[in-house]
Amino acid sequence: MIVTLTANPSLDRTVGLTGPLERGRVHRTERSTVDPGGKGINVARVLHAATTEVVAVLPANAGDPLLAALDEQGIAHRAVPTSGPTRNNITVAEPDGTTTKLNEPGTTCTGSTLGELHAALLECAQGAAWTVLSGSLPPGVPESWYADLVGDLRSLGCRIAVDTSERPLLALAERFPAAAPDVIKPNSDELAQLTGADAHELESGAAAGDVGAVVDAGRVLVERGVGAVLATLGGAGAVLVTATGAWRATADDVTVRSTVGAGDSSLAGYLLADQAGHTPDECLRLAVAYGTAAVTLPGTALPTPDSVDPSRVHVTDVHRRPRPLPSHS
Repeated sequence: MIVTLTANPSLDRTVGLTGPLERGRVHRTERSTVDPGGKGINVARVLHAATTEVVAVLPANAGDPLLAALDEQGIAHRAVPTSGPTRNNITVAEPDGTTTKLNEPGTTCTGSTLGELHAALLECAQGAAWTVLSGSLPPGVPESWYADLVGDLRSLGCRIAVDTSERPLLALAERFPAAAPDVIKPNSDELAQLTGADAHELESGAAAGDVGAVVDAGRVLVERGVGAVLATLGGAGAVLVTATGAWRATADDVTVRSTVGAGDSSLAGYLLADQAGHTPDECLRLAVAYGTAAVTLPGTALPTPDSVDPSRVHVTDVHRRPRPLPSHS
């Protein structure tokens, strides 16, 4: 079983436009959908579609439309009471695949809610193969909370994946190696923040086919205790760095309809491959296949196994002499 935590869940409304978005203009829409959202819930949706047993842990009150949406999709969940309704996020999707997101901050998480959420997560994680900590933290939650959770989950024996950003990500890294997860999934900006690398160098190099700087940055995190670094690079594919090697994966060109949920789908694909006992390079292949499938779908739609084609993903070993890694006390 896999457990996901979404501390700041949402109801995601996607509005599809018939033409480009222009400020101050009235627009006609061609579609509107509402899905349960938040990064951990997105991971759970992809895993559930692949018939993997998953439980989504989240704060939400009885009767909240978010819980009804999860029930409708058949996703098992464990909700704890919170101080207000689920936030609503809006995605505006243009015909060329450009997406504009308007995300609310979320309901303030009180001390009692935080304690119950913590306890619920640990209870659900008993015996789980993986626990996934994903997304932003709502108002009222300490920036170091993910770091605290990693320490508590480690004692349960489950493996831990983390996908977050900004201060919660930096607070997690400040407590490496004690709080180092088994998998971390940064994008290029987050990888730069974690390692002091230059984000432009990471992005431009990967776009030109040279992922050496990405591999070097990933090795910094592995040296600090992270089990695997799954660095997603948008159209340039992804790089996986572990203690035993580094691999790059790229996919055949596709028509991009929406980038929402692509990173979450990549992480879910990695976990699915790991659960199946695949080698690291094949885990990367399925991660990129799922992320690629996600961008071909409209709005907040997420891939199912029949929309994923690993044969269109190309994986190569990255042979690069490691640069000296900085020491960390």
